Amino acid sequence: MAIVRPFPALRPEAARVAAVAAVPYDVVNTAEARALAAGNPYSLLHVTRPDIDLPDDIPLEADLQRQTARANLARLIREAPLIADAEASFFVYRLVMDGRAQTGIVGACAVDDYDRNIIRKHEKTRPDKEDDRTRHLLALRVHVEPVFLAYRDAPPLDALMAEACAAPPLYDFNAPDGIRHTVWRMPEAAPVSAAFADVPTLYIADGHHRSASASRARATLRAQENAPAGDAPYNFFLAVLFPAGQLRILPYNRVVSDLNGHAPETLLAALRERFETIPTTPAPATEGDFSVYCAGGWHSFRFRPADNDDLLARLDVSRLQTQALTPLLGIADPRTDKRLDFVGGIRGTDELERRVNSGQAAIAFSLYPTSLDALFAVSDQGAVMPPKSTWFEPKLRSGLLMYPFDARPGGDERPEG
Repeated sequence: MAIVRPFPALRPEAARVAAVAAVPYDVVNTAEARALAAGNPYSLLHVTRPDIDLPDDIPLEADLQRQTARANLARLIREAPLIADAEASFFVYRLVMDGRAQTGIVGACAVDDYDRNIIRKHEKTRPDKEDDRTRHLLALRVHVEPVFLAYRDAPPLDALMAEACAAPPLYDFNAPDGIRHTVWRMPEAAPVSAAFADVPTLYIADGHHRSASASRARATLRAQENAPAGDAPYNFFLAVLFPAGQLRILPYNRVVSDLNGHAPETLLAALRERFETIPTTPAPATEGDFSVYCAGGWHSFRFRPADNDDLLARLDVSRLQTQALTPLLGIADPRTDKRLDFVGGIRGTDELERRVNSGQAAIAFSLYPTSLDALFAVSDQGAVMPPKSTWFEPKLRSGLLMYPFDARPGGDERPEG
């Protein structure tokens, strides 16, 4: 049984929402974030990525990072301004990309559900990233970015979303990347919470570090109280919850900086010995196929049939690792080897060609997307998928709706709505 409740949103005025809305903090580096926020003092990137407003030699763990984020949030609350809703609500959030819609519900999920594995994980988190987001969250006392959750389709929730979408939207705008973002306030909260109570499990699609940080921040705040309140706002975190049928996973491709001492022709010969050769296509058409770009050309292969029933071992990303990257290219640990890099499928195979042709990489691997059923099954087993196994698109925009768990986040007053 999932506990999902409405929340009093901190949010931009409609006229300012497009300026405040920003890509998630972890899909851009410092230079990219600076470029996106250039000339826009209202961009939430000034809050989620305070490093863009600081000299490059200020480390992420420095107190100045959190002080800057807090000051930037206070300024945003004051100058945008941000509205503090007096009433707790659920919201519907729709993204439309290339004519395809993806619609979910924005609510506050229980940290207890994360800790008890009702909200299930499929990735390991990095301690340094957890530390950074936990410090950030404790400094701001507001969840400024939602976690992206999925659940198996539930018709009652579909009906409640459809009812909300029949009314005029709260926000409706196109982001610079062409993706349309529309938000509605749901008219009643109780039916939504009741419908989620019939959903047995939720799954993290994107936001493992944000979820872990919510749990760690809650533990810190509880420890500071003699009798922590079970219903305290910090016991919940912000999420957008999507039915599985709405979601699309793109591949997460790989590039390697060198050929581990091989000449291109000998490496390709080794691949032909290990795998079945199939007609060439840069983007594989089916599970079990992969393509390689090396020395100016594409080559396509098929994995040999799996010889065991281990779900993790049968994933294409696992087979590529164990059958090619480790034995041929010497990539022993994909989480730590600096020779290996990952390229989100939204960038397409042209990006793989560009990296190899420019000399940034020596070889690129194009994969078929991991299925959502596989993600659910791995999560249900309590197992961990290989790093960078899934790329969900479109990405949520941060800053449309925020969830404060302190009376005055950012240390400033804000207008009520």
